[in-house]
Amino acid sequence: MQKLIDLLAERLESVNEIMPWDMEEMMEADPDLLVLDVRERDEFDTMHVENSLNVPRGIVESACEWGYEETEPELVEARDRTVIVVCRSGYRSIMTSFNLQLLGFNKVYSLTTGLRGYNDYELPFVDLEEKPVDIKDADAFFVNKILPYQMEPDSE
Repeated sequence: MQKLIDLLAERLESVNEIMPWDMEEMMEADPDLLVLDVRERDEFDTMHVENSLNVPRGIVESACEWGYEETEPELVEARDRTVIVVCRSGYRSIMTSFNLQLLGFNKVYSLTTGLRGYNDYELPFVDLEEKPVDIKDADAFFVNKILPYQMEPDSE
């Protein structure tokens, strides 16, 4: 059985990753760039990168094709645009980037470190009303929250 980390390592062989400071530069240089946030709606609503498009990971593949209830026209038409895929930690964005490439997207990047790293670099977020999010609130939101019961039991 493969573990998640092994699956991610395999996908990374064909996925381009960028760091938060690269993302910042790319966003400044290319006004047509699409930031695709694949977190769940409640995560996105709490805080996100300004002007990003939210399509949760679970529906991305149908959202980027015409004729589905999940179809997102901006995403369908973005195959030749630069697309930076973001999530909380960088795992969902790797998987999504890999699949988008299979579906014909030509310039796809995954944000390594996810939005946690974007926050560590102190780049700005906005809330559901597009108002700036205080850095302290962002820090609290992105803190690691692994609970004891989520840890692997000791092997004996």
